[in-house]
Amino acid sequence: VQLQAFGGGLVQAGESLRLSCEASGRISRIAGMAWYRQVPGNQRELVARWNSGTGTTYQNSVEGRFTIITDDDKNAVYLQMHSLKPEDAGVYYCHMYIRTRLGGTFSDYWGQGTEVTVSS
Repeated sequence: VQLQAFGGGLVQAGESLRLSCEASGRISRIAGMAWYRQVPGNQRELVARWNSGTGTTYQNSVEGRFTIITDDDKNAVYLQMHSLKPEDAGVYYCHMYIRTRLGGTFSDYWGQGTEVTVSS
Protein backbone atom coordinates (compact mmCIF):
# COMPACT_ATOMS: atom_id res chain seq x y z
CA VAL A 1 0.00 0.00 0.00
CA GLN A 2 1.22 3.48 -0.86
CA LEU A 3 -0.19 6.87 0.06
CA GLN A 4 0.38 9.79 -2.28
CA ALA A 5 -0.21 13.26 -0.85
CA PHE A 6 -0.31 16.45 -2.87
CA GLY A 7 -1.86 19.90 -2.98
CA GLY A 8 0.48 21.92 -0.80
CA GLY A 9 1.84 25.27 -1.85
CA LEU A 10 2.37 28.90 -1.01
CA VAL A 11 -0.71 30.96 -0.18
CA GLN A 12 -1.40 34.27 1.49
CA ALA A 13 -3.05 34.53 4.89
CA GLY A 14 -6.81 34.28 4.56
CA GLU A 15 -6.73 32.13 1.45
CA SER A 16 -7.81 28.52 1.03
CA LEU A 17 -6.05 25.33 0.05
CA ARG A 18 -7.12 21.72 -0.43
CA LEU A 19 -4.81 18.83 0.29
CA SER A 20 -5.38 15.41 -1.21
CA CYS A 21 -4.13 11.94 -0.33
CA GLU A 22 -4.87 8.77 -2.26
CA ALA A 23 -4.07 5.23 -1.25
CA SER A 24 -3.19 2.57 -3.79
CA GLY A 25 -2.46 -1.12 -3.57
CA ARG A 26 -4.21 -4.00 -1.91
CA ILE A 27 -6.80 -2.56 0.47
CA SER A 28 -9.49 -4.51 2.26
CA ARG A 29 -10.72 -1.80 4.60
CA ILE A 30 -9.70 1.62 5.86
CA ALA A 31 -10.70 2.24 9.47
CA GLY A 32 -9.17 5.65 9.94
CA MET A 33 -7.82 8.61 7.97
CA ALA A 34 -6.03 11.66 9.27
CA TRP A 35 -3.86 14.66 8.54
CA TYR A 36 -0.87 15.59 10.66
CA ARG A 37 1.38 18.64 10.52
CA GLN A 38 5.03 19.00 11.38
CA VAL A 39 7.16 22.11 11.65
CA PRO A 40 10.95 22.10 12.12
CA GLY A 41 11.95 21.30 15.67
CA ASN A 42 8.52 20.05 16.66
CA GLN A 43 6.84 16.69 16.76
CA ARG A 44 4.24 15.74 14.24
CA GLU A 45 0.83 16.86 15.52
CA LEU A 46 -2.67 15.78 14.68
CA VAL A 47 -4.67 18.31 12.67
CA ALA A 48 -7.81 16.36 11.75
CA ARG A 49 -8.91 12.75 11.97
CA TRP A 50 -11.75 10.57 10.87
CA ASN A 51 -12.26 7.23 12.58
CA SER A 52 -14.91 4.67 11.75
CA GLY A 53 -15.77 4.34 15.42
CA THR A 54 -15.60 7.91 16.71
CA GLY A 55 -16.14 10.13 13.70
CA THR A 56 -14.17 13.32 13.07
CA THR A 57 -11.84 15.18 15.41
CA TYR A 58 -10.05 18.47 14.87
CA GLN A 59 -7.22 20.26 16.57
CA ASN A 60 -8.69 23.24 18.42
CA SER A 61 -6.74 25.76 16.36
CA VAL A 62 -8.31 24.61 13.08
CA GLU A 63 -11.85 23.91 14.27
CA GLY A 64 -14.30 25.70 12.00
CA ARG A 65 -11.68 26.47 9.34
CA PHE A 66 -10.54 23.01 8.23
CA THR A 67 -12.66 20.10 7.07
CA ILE A 68 -11.51 16.53 6.62
CA ILE A 69 -13.29 14.77 3.79
CA THR A 70 -13.10 11.05 3.08
CA ASP A 71 -13.93 9.20 -0.13
CA ASP A 72 -14.24 5.44 0.32
CA ASP A 73 -14.65 4.80 -3.40
CA LYS A 74 -11.30 6.43 -4.17
CA ASN A 75 -9.54 5.40 -0.94
CA ALA A 76 -8.80 9.07 -0.50
CA VAL A 77 -8.81 11.72 2.16
CA TYR A 78 -8.82 15.47 1.68
CA LEU A 79 -8.19 18.44 3.93
CA GLN A 80 -10.06 21.55 2.93
CA MET A 81 -8.42 24.53 4.61
CA HIS A 82 -9.97 27.98 4.77
CA SER A 83 -8.84 31.27 6.32
CA LEU A 84 -5.27 30.07 6.48
CA LYS A 85 -2.95 31.63 9.02
CA PRO A 86 0.86 31.73 9.10
CA GLU A 87 0.79 29.33 12.04
CA ASP A 88 -0.93 26.73 9.83
CA ALA A 89 2.26 26.36 7.82
CA GLY A 90 4.23 23.15 7.89
CA VAL A 91 4.60 19.81 6.20
CA TYR A 92 1.30 17.97 6.15
CA TYR A 93 1.26 14.20 6.26
CA CYS A 94 -1.70 11.98 5.58
CA HIS A 95 -2.21 8.82 7.56
CA MET A 96 -4.48 5.84 7.07
CA TYR A 97 -5.20 2.80 9.19
CA ILE A 98 -5.57 0.02 6.65
CA ARG A 99 -6.28 -3.67 6.55
CA THR A 100 -4.90 -5.28 3.43
CA ARG A 101 -6.85 -8.52 3.54
CA LEU A 102 -10.05 -9.79 5.05
CA GLY A 103 -9.32 -11.19 8.49
CA GLY A 104 -5.94 -9.50 8.65
CA THR A 105 -4.77 -6.83 11.04
CA PHE A 106 -4.76 -3.06 10.57
CA SER A 107 -1.51 -1.19 10.06
CA ASP A 108 -0.40 2.44 9.89
CA TYR A 109 0.46 3.96 6.53
CA TRP A 110 1.86 7.44 5.88
CA GLY A 111 2.06 9.69 2.87
CA GLN A 112 5.27 11.45 1.94
CA GLY A 113 4.22 14.90 3.11
CA THR A 114 3.21 18.04 1.27
CA GLU A 115 4.38 21.47 2.38
CA VAL A 116 2.08 24.37 3.09
CA THR A 117 3.49 27.87 3.38
CA VAL A 118 1.33 30.79 4.46
CA SER A 119 2.62 34.32 4.02
CA SER A 120 1.34 37.11 6.23
